[in-house]
Amino acid sequence: NDTTIDAQPCPGAPTVTDVDGNVYNTVQIGEQCWMRENLRTTKYADGTTIPFGIILSSTPSRYYPDDNSANVADYGYLYNWAAVMNGAASSGANPSGVQGICPNGWHVPSNAEWTELTTYVSSQSQYVCGSSTSNIAKALASEEGWDSSTVNCAVGNNPSTNNATGFSARPAGPNAMSPNHFGNSAYFWSATQITNNNEAMFRSLYSNSANVGDNADDKRDGYSVRCVRN
Repeated sequence: NDTTIDAQPCPGAPTVTDVDGNVYNTVQIGEQCWMRENLRTTKYADGTTIPFGIILSSTPSRYYPDDNSANVADYGYLYNWAAVMNGAASSGANPSGVQGICPNGWHVPSNAEWTELTTYVSSQSQYVCGSSTSNIAKALASEEGWDSSTVNCAVGNNPSTNNATGFSARPAGPNAMSPNHFGNSAYFWSATQITNNNEAMFRSLYSNSANVGDNADDKRDGYSVRCVRN
């Protein structure tokens, strides 16, 4: 298990249980309460099954990280955006108001909610590596599973010093057109699409980078999911 400097479970909600019976630890970061593990449900909160899919599908699909079922316990499933949203419309609000794939009482974070997280972490000196307030990836990344890096302040450089926040981002990689990046990167969906409707916003961490990426990509790709408490 990852050890952290000062990570605290969410008051009144140290864990959350999904409809499959999976139990997730939580972490309070700033004013937000996050799951500190990747979602690994096979069903929506109403019991509807999320199909196991083919790559780059526009219908709700889940995938194994690195195409290996043994990875689900630690890394969760990867889901495309249709699976994450469960028919809901895009939201840029904070909070998003989109339950989507999340358990009852929890929701899919909007791009604004991800920005709230990274802004808060950047504002706390104990979470910043070196002199740049953008160097916060290490504070959000797990200590385990990352490819090594010699880049100063990168996630893969001395990973035993990672995870000061307790967020515990694991490098499940994306399941996309490019080869799977298991061990190299962590991608997390938001509930916010961009104007061309074919792409949605996500956050990324890389083993050889000190920063958290803020980008949009094809909704058909499979990324990790973290839920936020309502």
